[in-house]
Amino acid sequence: MNSTFLKSPYDSPKTLWAILIGFLLVWFYMLGARTLVPTDEGRYAEMAREMVATGDWITLRLNGIKYFEKPPLQNWMNALTFSLFGLGDWQARLWTGMCGLIGILAASYTAFKLFGQRIAINTALVLGSSFYWAAMGHINTLDMGLSAMMTLALCGLLLGQRDGASPKEQRNGMLLCWAGMALATMSKGLIGFVLPGAVLVLYTIWTRDFGLWLRLHMVKGLVLFFAITVPWFILVWQANPEHPHFFFIHEHFQRFTSTVHKRGGAWYYFFPLLIIGVVPWLGLLLQSLYASVRKEEQRFQSKKMLLLWSVFIFFFFSISGSKLPSYILPIFPALAILIACQIEKLSFNSLRLNAGILGLIGIIALLFTSKIAGLAKSDYEIPFYAAMIPWAYAAATIALVGGLLGFIFVSKNRDLSILSVAIGAYLGGQVVFIGHDQWGKYSAGVYHLAAIEAELKSDTPIFAVGRYEQSLPFYLRRTTILVEHPDEMQFGVGIQPDLWIPKRTDFFIKWRDLHKEGKRAVAFLNHEVYQSMLDNGLPMKVIGEDPKRVIVAIPQQSALMETKADQPTTH
Repeated sequence: MNSTFLKSPYDSPKTLWAILIGFLLVWFYMLGARTLVPTDEGRYAEMAREMVATGDWITLRLNGIKYFEKPPLQNWMNALTFSLFGLGDWQARLWTGMCGLIGILAASYTAFKLFGQRIAINTALVLGSSFYWAAMGHINTLDMGLSAMMTLALCGLLLGQRDGASPKEQRNGMLLCWAGMALATMSKGLIGFVLPGAVLVLYTIWTRDFGLWLRLHMVKGLVLFFAITVPWFILVWQANPEHPHFFFIHEHFQRFTSTVHKRGGAWYYFFPLLIIGVVPWLGLLLQSLYASVRKEEQRFQSKKMLLLWSVFIFFFFSISGSKLPSYILPIFPALAILIACQIEKLSFNSLRLNAGILGLIGIIALLFTSKIAGLAKSDYEIPFYAAMIPWAYAAATIALVGGLLGFIFVSKNRDLSILSVAIGAYLGGQVVFIGHDQWGKYSAGVYHLAAIEAELKSDTPIFAVGRYEQSLPFYLRRTTILVEHPDEMQFGVGIQPDLWIPKRTDFFIKWRDLHKEGKRAVAFLNHEVYQSMLDNGLPMKVIGEDPKRVIVAIPQQSALMETKADQPTTH
């Protein structure tokens, strides 16, 4: 029971509104506070930009080349945002940011209906401040959209199957579940319904509640599911007969069962990411999972469903042949509800331990922040790492203060303690993100934008030789011509070979011809290609260089004449 030494902030609507408004102000501000970082952010922004530019909302393209790896929902939403608000960083992240908020709202509302107002508030605090959820809500990648839609499916199931739900609530909940699975499928593919379906099977086996299958409103649900998903798949198949095999076979079965994408990892790959991602609630995680195993009094075992959702999805991606850090993101809303349920029952010592972990993270960060610049691999990179140091100190201090206040307030006011930890972690994490932006600009190559744009006219070709820049095309508002290195567009250039130059020697010939004709051209190179161009005596001028890339342009004849005119005459 909450101590009465101090009034609970949960009892004050004004306080709750102030917290919510402050949270949203920071959340939306951070959508545009950073550069779009390669690879995902630049890729999905550019794909949506090309969708708007071409007017083709059926066939997805990257760099002008057919790109069939994923369904279109995120590209549609980003393209819609660009159409309404123009091109920019916050516009590219708006759908992702909204999906993060959808997940928090859905999880909190579901907790309210199942467990009451206090647990609903704690669910919102836990999920909104969890490092992974708050971070991925500000990164333009597919996994937050997938996670939000899967959260709708999970919450729809919980709401529809809960004890005491009226026939109308059961129907609406299940239709939300089916719609969530459909939208998840349109976000990232078949896992949008395969994973929820597998969890449902495991749940009915564990609880022996086989009657649940009779309460799924399956006919209406399937009609809704196919109405959302089928039209695009038919249209893209009609426009691109090669799409079904690549999408269903290569991108699903081969991706899961092999390392075809070279994104493998050990079986424990996701454990460190879970530990980092659930901060600042790490000290409560194991207790919350263990408590959910106990049998509940009601027919529908909601906590077991949440536990199975978290454990199975984590296990599924752990055994997959393809692993990326964001794959386990869908489990965090379920974990947030379980942790929120357990907060009400934990001892003061457990809460002190949890707050102490956040404070300890702050202390460790303060001790090691000065060493960040030493991570640079070259002198060129030192300023970018050094720029992170003040922000890292600020983030560590915020985390330390949040942890200390959470520790102090435990015995006086449990709710104030939880709130202190949540605010400290949330603000600290966002400050870390701001500090990373100087490195993000370097990774994206935007420091070279002015020099590149000075060389460009409307018909100036840009070549990407030996590397593909994921963010620069979006900022330059134009595609590049791939040379030698197809990157992730290997399937696309295989069916559209006229859109790239497979051999470096052919590019050299093209470059010389453009120079002879007095035309402009720009090329993004890796350092090995640049050296090869030097060795072959190709005419070029360096307009940008850093450890990741060399950017060259064809020197113009007028510039060469001016250079020669400035040279002293020798007699």
